[in-house]
Amino acid sequence: MTLDSGDTAWILISAALVMLMTPGVGFFYGGMVRRKNVIAMIALSFIVFALVSLQWIFWGYTLSFGPDIGGMVGGLGAAFLRGVGMAPGPYAQTVPGLAFMIFQLVFAAVTLAILTSVFAERVRLSSFLVFGLLWTTLVYDPLAHWVWGGGWMAAMGALDFAGGMVVHISAGFSALAVALVIGKRRGFGDHAMEPSNIPLALIGAALLWFGWFGFNGGSALAANGLAANAIVVTNTAAAAGALTWMCASWYHGRPSSLGVVSGAVAGLGAITPAAGFVDPLAAVLIGVVAGLLCYSMMLLRIRKELDESLDAWSIHGMGGLWGVIATGIFATAAVNGATGLLAGNIHQFVIQVIAGFTTVGFAFVASYALAWIVDRTLGLRVTEDEEYVGLDISQHGERT
Repeated sequence: MTLDSGDTAWILISAALVMLMTPGVGFFYGGMVRRKNVIAMIALSFIVFALVSLQWIFWGYTLSFGPDIGGMVGGLGAAFLRGVGMAPGPYAQTVPGLAFMIFQLVFAAVTLAILTSVFAERVRLSSFLVFGLLWTTLVYDPLAHWVWGGGWMAAMGALDFAGGMVVHISAGFSALAVALVIGKRRGFGDHAMEPSNIPLALIGAALLWFGWFGFNGGSALAANGLAANAIVVTNTAAAAGALTWMCASWYHGRPSSLGVVSGAVAGLGAITPAAGFVDPLAAVLIGVVAGLLCYSMMLLRIRKELDESLDAWSIHGMGGLWGVIATGIFATAAVNGATGLLAGNIHQFVIQVIAGFTTVGFAFVASYALAWIVDRTLGLRVTEDEEYVGLDISQHGERT
């Protein structure tokens, strides 16, 4: 194993790009809540980044990437970053172990930030801290080990280039589970809950699109052709998703700007697991289907009066699930050696379906249980009065 300065620089830059996605999520979500909750929503993303940064160093990294224990979780051999230093590590042959560690850290942070969607406008900050720490430890870390750390999904041959299962399905379906536990915002369905600052949401989406180049491109773990392919297909799927959602919403009324960027995020989430396995033409199809599917799931959520406030489930969860399955359809050997259903590899398609729906089930059940326990012991929601005045004042003592 020999350090490569170009690969190292690319991974460090990619880590910085992905880090920017966490406040990007905060701005995206913050622009979509009511004015009295904007600060609290953005603050959650900054708090998430600080919380996961320490959790990852203390035990999160080793649970994800430590020595395998029965295919289920990593051992504690790398706790407190023991043995993780400036020499190349086992998961990246040409970059320092610390560079790989920080790259994975920012993935864990942005995943929990995505999950804050369901807590919008009604979360008790102290309870969220407990839930977030438990969720990252008991849901995200095992999933990361299953798929990327040598766990049972990796052994089965499941493909997830940059986090369709680990990030998007886990956050999206966890949000759905928590929504069932925490309940609706007071007044949901009876009163208009209009976004407070759509330009802020658009800025957040722009940061997400920008950061996603590091998210997917950096997952090549080298500055090479695979990274270039990942960036090209990432941008392609985002564009296809944005235009598809725009046209679908136009058909039902007007093409909202928020719909355009939501479609882009849907395309980005869907291409994430496939970015290192498909070509640009497949990325167009993946983005188009993601735009239609996620828009339809948002409409379904609204019809069912489910207050998963900012659509992590319909966009990230369903988009990620489609992307995992699409990887098993469109993977081509010309990109990274793997093939999918269109190339005659039914086996890979079946593996992707099994892995995707297993992730759905695990994330949903585990998150429901964690939310139920925290809610019954600490209480996830603020009081009715605190919710009425808004979390900016009640949780932070600040106002915009």
